[in-house]
Amino acid sequence: MRRLLPWDPAGPAAPAELAPEDLPGVYAYPPDPGRPWVRVNFVSSLDGAVSVDGRSGGLGTPADKAVFGTLRRLADVVLVGAGTARAERYRGARRPAIGRDAPPPIAVVTGSAALEPDLGLFTDTFVPTIVLTTAGAPPERRAALREAGADVVELPDLAVPTLLGELERRGMRRVLCEGGPGLHGDLIAAGAVDELCLTLSPLLAAGDAGRIAHGPAGRAPEGMALASVLEEDGTLLLRYVRTPG
Repeated sequence: MRRLLPWDPAGPAAPAELAPEDLPGVYAYPPDPGRPWVRVNFVSSLDGAVSVDGRSGGLGTPADKAVFGTLRRLADVVLVGAGTARAERYRGARRPAIGRDAPPPIAVVTGSAALEPDLGLFTDTFVPTIVLTTAGAPPERRAALREAGADVVELPDLAVPTLLGELERRGMRRVLCEGGPGLHGDLIAAGAVDELCLTLSPLLAAGDAGRIAHGPAGRAPEGMALASVLEEDGTLLLRYVRTPG
């Protein structure tokens, strides 16, 4: 893997070669922002598709998988919408977070608690999956998920400040959101996206796949600054951070 940006003009003329063990340094979170820092990670085809046959796996490359694993190991929690968790057949994270003995938990946002108790989220995980829902979800569903081992949290609402407030209450400030587009859109609308890691897979997918975020129109676009660019076999791994102000 090569680092194209940032480029050190005093360094070698060729792009810097990176080994897998270098990736945590490239993607390190700020030391302590004093609040939850939200990093969003997506993969897209060159023509903007976020999935092939309903799943993002068809767009994955070895470079994307390496960064995906690194981002998880740097996070305190992996935040995901229920639709994405079902479509992508989520299970628990596998590798311990850097500096810890256990992987980060998956936190699933669902107003209906419509998750099957036999999903890998609950049957194939090293740490309990957190289900962020409300008291309005059917009680039998909440009970079934608790019986399956989930940490079911009944919040007053699922607004972004409420979600992030609950994660911060648990000491989870390094937040990695893996989608889906609806949850990403909510985070954008709330001005809560601090960082976007976007993999451009060297594929043209067409089809009817959606974009990486959707939500209500009318919000002014928010500026992001390009922080780093990595490349491997045509895959571009872009990292953007929110511009000050």
